[in-house]
Amino acid sequence: MIIGVATNGLTRSTQLLLAGFLSLARAWAQDPFEIHVYEYEPLAWREYSLETHVNVTAQGTDARDGSLLATEHQTHVTLEPTVGLSENFAMGFMFLNAWEPGYAPQFAGWRVLPHFYAPEAWGLPVHLGFVAEFSFQNARYEENTRRVELRPILDRESARWQIVFNPVFERALHGPGTRRGWNFEPALLLRWKRRGFSPSIEYYGEVESLNVQPRAQPEVHQLFLGGDWRITEIFSVNLGTGFDVGPRGPGVVIKSRLEWDWRKSAGKPAP
Repeated sequence: MIIGVATNGLTRSTQLLLAGFLSLARAWAQDPFEIHVYEYEPLAWREYSLETHVNVTAQGTDARDGSLLATEHQTHVTLEPTVGLSENFAMGFMFLNAWEPGYAPQFAGWRVLPHFYAPEAWGLPVHLGFVAEFSFQNARYEENTRRVELRPILDRESARWQIVFNPVFERALHGPGTRRGWNFEPALLLRWKRRGFSPSIEYYGEVESLNVQPRAQPEVHQLFLGGDWRITEIFSVNLGTGFDVGPRGPGVVIKSRLEWDWRKSAGKPAP
């Protein structure tokens, strides 16, 4: 291969840097099947919710990359039911589906998500939670077919504002990404709470290889502008448009989330 011949005389660090630039096209700061900052949303026993995520890559890659299909105009549909098992523990599942122009719709994988929440009775200055995610995916849509994600939740609300931070740590368990070790993928939500429609800004980032040399690979940053509509007491809609901040990332992404929430407190309107 021409690339192999050209890199014979380069140092190891230069080769790694070049490899990083060659892989820019497939860089994602956020999971294309679920673009969502997790909030403090405990479900008690016999309470449950259902989310449907529909995300479209409006501007992406136009050619296959190894096992991965082109991402241009790729559509992802995810069904996510979650059921409360106790006051501070819930279990969620994701069923991933994808459609690429020129291909039939496909089942893209599934995930298991245990949720844990610190009781409000503790009187902490922020609401605390934790969600683990174990992912099993089709190699056409994720080169690392098995992954684990650890997602702390720090949620602070006032009468008019809500800020949520997810300092996420993720690593591949099977696939080429295993050699990169743990990645840091912070996510941040700032919401202006209003009756009916609440506008918001969401940030998603990624820093690869926290514990593997060379550490702190080139970063990915994305911003999403959008908001939430409260349609009924149990049904809400989130819409947003995302774009890259910097040279790396998936391009322009349009995301949506439909949520049916049967918690006893879910229908309380914003002040």
